[in-house]
Amino acid sequence: MLEKLYKFLNNETEQRVCKDITEQACKHVPKNYFIILLSNVFTKLGDTLSNPKTVLTWLMSYVNAPVFLISLIVPIRESGSMVPQIFIASYINKHSTRKWFWVIGALIQFLAIASIGFIVLNFKNETAGYLIILAVIVFSLARSLSSLTSKGIVGKTIPKTRRGRLKGYTVSVSGILVLAAGLLIMYKSKSNATIDFYSYLIFFAALTWLISAIIYSRIKEFPNDLDEDSKDKSNFISKLKLLKTDTNFRNFVIARSLLLCSALTAPYYVILAQKYVGKESYLLGLFIIAKGVASIISSPFWGKLADKSSKNVMAIAVLIASVLGIIIFIIISYFETIRTINWIYPLSFFILGIAHGGVRLGRKTYIVDMAKGNQRTDYVSVSNTIIGLILLVTGGLSALVSLLSIEIVILILSIFGLIGAYRSYLLPNVEK
Repeated sequence: MLEKLYKFLNNETEQRVCKDITEQACKHVPKNYFIILLSNVFTKLGDTLSNPKTVLTWLMSYVNAPVFLISLIVPIRESGSMVPQIFIASYINKHSTRKWFWVIGALIQFLAIASIGFIVLNFKNETAGYLIILAVIVFSLARSLSSLTSKGIVGKTIPKTRRGRLKGYTVSVSGILVLAAGLLIMYKSKSNATIDFYSYLIFFAALTWLISAIIYSRIKEFPNDLDEDSKDKSNFISKLKLLKTDTNFRNFVIARSLLLCSALTAPYYVILAQKYVGKESYLLGLFIIAKGVASIISSPFWGKLADKSSKNVMAIAVLIASVLGIIIFIIISYFETIRTINWIYPLSFFILGIAHGGVRLGRKTYIVDMAKGNQRTDYVSVSNTIIGLILLVTGGLSALVSLLSIEIVILILSIFGLIGAYRSYLLPNVEK
């Protein structure tokens, strides 16, 4: 049954494609394909239900946490999961099988998110804010472990020209579940959702990581051939030298750093909605629904296109996000009547969700296809660490500028996105 469904989803009518994986791994592709898909569906649902750009921002505001703490959530969560990777990559490279690193990371994420649910039930104001920040830091560090190992495992178990579709189907299926969650929040908003409801939502989000860890442990992973010289090649400085010696990798990191507008602008759309429309809880439901529908509609398309040219997916997606940001800047700055229309912001978030999904899927597929073996761990760790540091700087600067003008932040980030679209288009194709 899995074999037939795998062939149907990937349009395989003849011999199975096993490009860039071993003969042993080829025999287990359908089973691993659906294990990865199902486990990632649960983590993506958990990500949405505890998203710092929407749900955590809403929660911290609900418990009256200081605004300066709320502004730190997105940079800490995103950069905290990236910066440590270059330091732990060497240790991971010494192990021939790595799925258990992912499982351990998922279990710690389960505990970290569950603690947030406990915090909002028992604490308020500044105390709640600091405790949530601490939980987000723990979550991010655990996420770095799972993120670093996941791409290597996909590279070992799923063949080229099938990885983009896997990511696309994963996001699409999780989008359906996200849509259901958004509808539930919309329904509860009619009866004034309480802090108990939001905390239970967080507890459910935490549970998704526990379920995912159990599923992921069933992956059939075969050992890597370890590099005998790994001790000489895996130190911190030698990894950073990749940026100097590997031109294609360096250009990818530059392009990726310019794609951050799709992630960094998202919370500002929520803030604009609260500023010009209000803080009614139905708006949170609308934002979550918009994200879910965007995933359902766009992910299969992005996945198929990524298997043909992942760098084009990056370029097209960030171009959409950038043009949207410029349009929003114009509306907020010059059209007072339009900026108070409540559906403008969920609609914009929907379009941004389509774009950000393409950016994420494109860059993840590109780096997996560009590298081979242990090189994947090095590429992922270096690029994520660099991007994490850039996120800390740009996130901090954006928070400062936003005190003066939120729409200016969106405009500046969108201009960088236009440059990122051009740099992504110049990258070489890596799918062959």
